[in-house]
Amino acid sequence: MSDLIRLSKFGVTELEAQHALDRLKVRDVDYADLYFESRTSESVSMEEGIVKRAAKSISQGVGVRATAGEKTGFACSDELTKKDLEIAADTARYIANSPKGDSPVPVPTQRRPTRDLYPIERAKAEVATSERVALLNEIDAEARRYDPRIKNVMASFNTEYKVVAVATSDGTLVTDIQPLSRLQITCIAEDGENRQVGSFGGGGRVAFEFYREGGRHLGYAREAAREAILNLSAVDAPAGVMPVVLAGGWPGILLHEAIGHGLEADFNRKKTSAFSNLVGKRVASDVCTIVDDGTLPSRRGSLNMDDEGTSTSCTTLIEKGILRGYITDKLNARLMGIPLTGNGRRENYQSVVLPRMTNTFMLAG
Repeated sequence: MSDLIRLSKFGVTELEAQHALDRLKVRDVDYADLYFESRTSESVSMEEGIVKRAAKSISQGVGVRATAGEKTGFACSDELTKKDLEIAADTARYIANSPKGDSPVPVPTQRRPTRDLYPIERAKAEVATSERVALLNEIDAEARRYDPRIKNVMASFNTEYKVVAVATSDGTLVTDIQPLSRLQITCIAEDGENRQVGSFGGGGRVAFEFYREGGRHLGYAREAAREAILNLSAVDAPAGVMPVVLAGGWPGILLHEAIGHGLEADFNRKKTSAFSNLVGKRVASDVCTIVDDGTLPSRRGSLNMDDEGTSTSCTTLIEKGILRGYITDKLNARLMGIPLTGNGRRENYQSVVLPRMTNTFMLAG
């Protein structure tokens, strides 16, 4: 699908987008962009063998941004007429209008996306609710079959299908289709008065068929059931101070929270991070190398492009204990004079851009 065809999905022509950008490009504005987003979210959940909830939501709109120095003007609209684009553009420009005398700061060069990290032939929205329910029914049966002590199974399947288009004041127009899904299973096991829980799941930027390949969904069900049954024989962990070894997987949340957020450029530009002004200095053990990699095929945090239209990359943040850099969006890369890493993220079209993580993890030491 071409960029112009995807832009037409929003009922907007290239000329109308350019007209809105022209209203933003005044002398004091360093950079401006339009972020169009169409999002379809669906969820189905089952408990006690019954579908307890099925929901679908659709949202669409545009975020309009203008930056001047450190100031950002932002406005959004869920109406995409030419008039609404003009109003949003004028509002963003007015907010960003900097005092006279501020000199423009060059916008860093961006990489135009040229890849497809999550090719999917059938859109999430084309998967019938009956197919989703059938998947959950099979999971429920498989988990109960694992052991008669499994008394309840709760399973949910959530999907998001997002189409985005980014038009910028430097003449770039890029688009992307960003699918996302997750299958989550929780089993409750009972043995007398002893009741325990086990959970397992998975997902990413993958097609519905991913969960059926090789009976993957059934494997998820057995693992959740296995964990619940195992917990029936669990004993209390000893108290006290002791060494703790963290495995791969969910323990990575500790790295995400304790280190990852501290390496986001906005906190470091404002000097509120523990890692501010430490580039080139030792901050960890020499066996510690941490990267942020948004280029891993089909992973949940991966993107062909970030929410500013820049290709994502693999950024080395800490190398053998030495801090090498931060993850950036256009604004903070421009103000700090550091490389653009393709980490500009928005919660949705109603939100401003912030430099945030993609897939952040520690390499083998």
